[in-house]
Amino acid sequence: MLTTTTATLSCSSSSASQLPPLFHSLSPNPISLRFSSTLQLTKTRTRPTLKTLTRQKCQLPALRVSANYEAAPATAEASTVPLEMKAWVYEEYGGVDVLKFDTKVAVPELLDDQVLIKVMAAALNPVDFKRRQGKFQSTDSPLPTVPGYDVAGVVVKVGGQVKDFKVGDEVYGDIHEKALDGPKQSGSLAEYTAVEERLIALKPKNLDFAQAASLPLAIETAYEGLERTGFSAGKSLLVLNGAGGVGSLVIQLAKHVFGASRVAATSSTGKLELLKSLGADLAIDYTKENIEELPEKFDVVYDAIGQCDKAVKVVKEGGSVVALTGAVTPPGFRFVVTSNGAVLKKLNPYLESGKVKPVIDPKGPFPFSKLVEAFSYLETNRATGKVVIDSIQ
Repeated sequence: MLTTTTATLSCSSSSASQLPPLFHSLSPNPISLRFSSTLQLTKTRTRPTLKTLTRQKCQLPALRVSANYEAAPATAEASTVPLEMKAWVYEEYGGVDVLKFDTKVAVPELLDDQVLIKVMAAALNPVDFKRRQGKFQSTDSPLPTVPGYDVAGVVVKVGGQVKDFKVGDEVYGDIHEKALDGPKQSGSLAEYTAVEERLIALKPKNLDFAQAASLPLAIETAYEGLERTGFSAGKSLLVLNGAGGVGSLVIQLAKHVFGASRVAATSSTGKLELLKSLGADLAIDYTKENIEELPEKFDVVYDAIGQCDKAVKVVKEGGSVVALTGAVTPPGFRFVVTSNGAVLKKLNPYLESGKVKPVIDPKGPFPFSKLVEAFSYLETNRATGKVVIDSIQ
C-alpha cells in the first residue's frame, strides 16, 4: 500500500478529500527546476485510502523532431530530498475529473534495488488513461493511484544493492515493469519516483529531459513488437498510424536499426511529410486511400491504431501482424510490453547519433499544472508523437 511518513505526534484531523489547490507558480527555468515524484510502496495488503496519500495537518514547527539539443547539466544531492512532494492522484476510476492535485504526498523510501529520481519530465500514454478509466482493474494495483509510466530525471538517492547508477546521474525509463500486471501505485506524475535500476538507462546526452521522457514506453513497445515478429534486414513493413507515439518510432527503428528494405506508413493528409522525414518510403493518406487495395503486401504489418481486420489483408502469406489495440484478427497477435533498461541502453547510440529521433506533439510540452488538459488532448486521439509534461514542481 502507499503510506506517508508518520511521527508520534498529535495531529489534527483533516478531511482527505480537501485537496490543496493547484500549484501555479512555474519556474522560468524549465530545465533546472523540472522535477516529479512517487509514493512509498510497502508489502502490506491493506487497501489504502486517500489519507495514506495525504498527510494530516500536524501541529509541528512547433512540432519537435530533434536529437541535437545539448541538455543543461542537472545535479541533485540526497540531502535535499524533502519528506513531502506534490503529485497528481486519483482515488476512483473515471474520466479526467477524478485527477486531483496534492501537495502533501510522502516521498517514497527505497527498496535495495531501486533509485529515487527527481522527475524533470514525464510523458502520457494511452495506457495511462485506460488504467485511470478502470479498463484493467483486475490486474491493477489498489487505489489510490499516482499515474505515469515514462520518466526522465536525476538520481537523488540509490538503494543498497544498486550498482550501475549514482547520485547525479541523468536517467530515463518506464517505471512499471509490467504495464498492465500490477503496475506501481506511485507513478511518474509527481516530484519524485522510485524505480528498479534494471528498468532505466542513462539519458542520451544530446536529448533534453522532455525529449527523453517521450521515449521509454513507446520505443520499447516499438522495439519489442518488431523483435517478436522476427523482423530483420531486407524485410518490408507497413505501419498503421505512423505519426503516433509508437508508430513514429516503429518507422525509425525498422529503417535505421533493423534494416528494413521498404517501409510504408499511414497518416492523415497533414502528417504525410512527417512520415517521409522519419524514413517512410511510402506515405499513405488514410483519408483518401484504402490500405486493403494496395498493390503490394508486406512481411510485417504493425497496427498501432486498431484496424487488425484490414491489416491482415495486406500481409504476405506467412507474415506477421502486430495489433496494439482493438480486436485481434488471426494471424494478428497482441503483446504487453515489458519495461527493460537494457533495450534503452542498446538504442542510446541510435538516439545520440540522431538516426532515431523523439517526436513530441507541437501542443506540448504541457506544464505540470496543466495535466488535466494534457490528458484531455491525448484522449482525442489526435496527438502527433508523444504528449509530454514538464515544469514538474
